[in-house]
Amino acid sequence: MRHDSFTLTRTLPVAPSAVWAAFADDSIRRRWMRMPGSGARFEHDFRVGGGERASASFTTLDHPTELLENESHYLELVPARRLVFAYRATVDGVVRWASLVMVELEPTTGESGVEATELTWTEQVVLLVPSEDGGSVDLAHLRGGIQLRLNALALAVAPG
Repeated sequence: MRHDSFTLTRTLPVAPSAVWAAFADDSIRRRWMRMPGSGARFEHDFRVGGGERASASFTTLDHPTELLENESHYLELVPARRLVFAYRATVDGVVRWASLVMVELEPTTGESGVEATELTWTEQVVLLVPSEDGGSVDLAHLRGGIQLRLNALALAVAPG
């Protein structure tokens, strides 16, 4: 096993309530929270004790199709301020990693004095089945995937 943590921040050009809605409202959430591959399925229950289950099939040229699954559980939800959740990522029935995530939403002022949100994503991860290199590629992949997810979130909440 290997442990790590990382923090990513983004300033989004909308109020914290709009960012919160992007986590809570499934029609907005599906625009930025995606599973790689095809045939994605989602179940989402946005409440403490609820969570999300997502799955998809992922195929590359060099490997057989893999079944990807992600299951999360909300531990704390403070509207327009903070989300805390735990999740695990499974590939072909094997739990590859588990994480504890805190997303903080702080009001700030963006460009031209417009109301904005500073989003801070802090993730503590344990790689349960690391890749052959000891997990370095896995950690880079995970961080990169979260960066892409936050880029998509920024587009989903962008005004106009």
